[in-house]
Order: sequence, then structure tokens, then C-alpha cells
Amino acid sequence: MVVPHQESDRLRTLTPYGSPMLATYGQRVAGFLIDIGIPAAVLAAVMIAALMTRDWSVVLVVHGVALAVGLVFVVWNSCWCQGRKGQSIGKWVLGTRLVAAATGEPVGFRNAAGRQVAHLLDGLPLWLGYLWPLWDEQHQTFADKVCSTLVVQADV
Repeated sequence: MVVPHQESDRLRTLTPYGSPMLATYGQRVAGFLIDIGIPAAVLAAVMIAALMTRDWSVVLVVHGVALAVGLVFVVWNSCWCQGRKGQSIGKWVLGTRLVAAATGEPVGFRNAAGRQVAHLLDGLPLWLGYLWPLWDEQHQTFADKVCSTLVVQADV
């Protein structure tokens, strides 16, 4: 059950527990960009350094190690941190968190990992699922709907 509440001429939605308010689309996008920007920047810097050696064996080894470290970071950030505490680094910086829609509590590692896999649905068709929060009442992507999650304002 969702209780609507008017604030600043925008419809905000409170959970049955009285709060928290839903994250804005801008917060969601900026948090995502931070979450992918960190490993992407590190990977790019390491790969540029490896390419400067002009030794393909070094490039291949560094590429493999960098991809493995990047994958570990993504699993730690998106599944462990977000599942356990509700916040990835990007969500922490933007003041949002991921919660189960039914309880308002963090979703746990397994459900956070499942949500990451479910984000594949957001890319179908033409990335529509990533735009869906713009007009959805609960500001949910397709992955959020499948996994029954919400991205909300973090407690201050």
C-alpha cells in the first residue's frame, strides 16, 4: 500500500512506514555514473599505461587482471554493499539507498545480485527500462519492478 503526499508541487510517495521518499531520476542516474565511472576510469588508466609498454603480453596480462579486479569491485559495490546496507558508493554520495518495496529494508546480497542481472531487461527494447522511472509512479526501472525494490532517499 502506498500513501501519496504532495510536497513542492511534486507527487512524493511514502512507504507504509511513513517515509522514506523516492529518489529522483537525477539522483539515480548520477549514482549509476559514479558506480560505473570508478571502475571504468581505473581500467582506462591501467590499460593506457599497459599499452604504452607496446608489449602485447603485458597488455593481455594487465587487461585480464584489470577486468578481474573491476568485476570484483562491481560485485562488492553493487551486490555486497548495496545488498547489505542499501548503498553503493554512488548511492552513498547521492544520498539514496536500495530497499525492498515491502519492508523498506536492504535487500541482501542475493537479491541485489539478482537485480543487477535483471538490469539486462532495462536495456530491452532501446534502453526503455532505464527511462521508465521518469514516468513511473514509484520511479522504478524494469529491474526494480521484477525484484520488488525501490530506490529511496537515505535517512539523514
